[in-house]
Amino acid sequence: MATETRTTQGAPPPGGISFSLSDPTFRGIVYQILVVGAVVLVGWFLISNTLDNLARRSIATGYDFLGREASFGIGESLIDYTPRDTYGRAFLVGVLNTLKVSVVGILLATIIGTIVGVARLSSNWLVAKLASTYVEIVRNIPPLLQLFFWYALVSDGLPPVRQALNPIPGVFLSQRGLRVPVPAPDPAWTAMGIALLLALALTWGLRRWAKARQARTGQPFPTGWSTLGLLIGLPLLAWLLSGAPMALDVPKLAGFNFVGGAAISPEFFAILTGLTIYTAAFIAEVVRSGITAVNWGQTEAARALGLPSGPTLRMVILPQALRVIVPPLTSQYLNLMKNSSLALAIGYPDLVSIANTTLNQTGQAIEGVTMIMGTYLIISLSISIFMNWYNKRIALVER
Repeated sequence: MATETRTTQGAPPPGGISFSLSDPTFRGIVYQILVVGAVVLVGWFLISNTLDNLARRSIATGYDFLGREASFGIGESLIDYTPRDTYGRAFLVGVLNTLKVSVVGILLATIIGTIVGVARLSSNWLVAKLASTYVEIVRNIPPLLQLFFWYALVSDGLPPVRQALNPIPGVFLSQRGLRVPVPAPDPAWTAMGIALLLALALTWGLRRWAKARQARTGQPFPTGWSTLGLLIGLPLLAWLLSGAPMALDVPKLAGFNFVGGAAISPEFFAILTGLTIYTAAFIAEVVRSGITAVNWGQTEAARALGLPSGPTLRMVILPQALRVIVPPLTSQYLNLMKNSSLALAIGYPDLVSIANTTLNQTGQAIEGVTMIMGTYLIISLSISIFMNWYNKRIALVER
């Protein structure tokens, strides 16, 4: 009885913790407090030491420079920009240019990588070997060298502006890039954009309804044709109701360059092509490994039910392979986004390039670097959060 009493008195209370280092819970809390304190102490030392050195050298600190006139031009921008705008707007231009390359590159690399990854498993010997050769060559060449290759191919392999290639009326290809006609400004395009967003929302609702209906009745609904009809039909209807405008803004030669139309610069083409092809090779291996991770019995079962190879891959194999594909695919998306900083080497005005010009003019090196780091951190965390959400959404639910 006495032994039982002593044991009970030495143990932590039920549901609580004992304020003793012998209690693992209390010990873990103490260690975490010590680690956080050490990190805060190191951070305080670095920041205070940096501020002291800057004050000793009479170097101004802060982000007030973002409101000053930038006084430098940017060759490519998604928003209106002139040298009379502020450094803050110039920095925003760099962020948008980086996002443009990253988003388009991720979409294209995913499509190409998926096709090549499936091709590596093809029963056709030639197709499988060509896909394997592409993967092995591209993965083993540094991305910076690939960017130089694509940029040299465009800048040196195409004629000057006055001798621009004109393969299709209104389309011009030269050392200044690709110029193509675009629809002239009209309220109809805004209406079509709204109609497309509405079609996407209706498509999402239709697919959810069709899935619930099939689970309830066992009868499938032709969502493919319905989706295609909504995505094409609603914008087309909005275009017709807005007067069906047909006017085009066609590029024309003016002096030493073209005016009008839409342009794809050599720098954008080089960075987008290089990063897309490089990242697609890694995504192809991710897709291939994900498919091979699915038990072969799943394929045999689908064939036993009479499913052709295409529907088997699309409806049986890939949905199961996604659970293996998505985690490493997230890393490849992050790598593509971070590799976009190599655009500085070929003159594309991305975030790093514009921030580098800014800090050279203002001398605010620490502020400029922290803005670059913070922006990349926010973009990376956004991609990770979205992909983690998607990974949980497709995860197998244990019963």
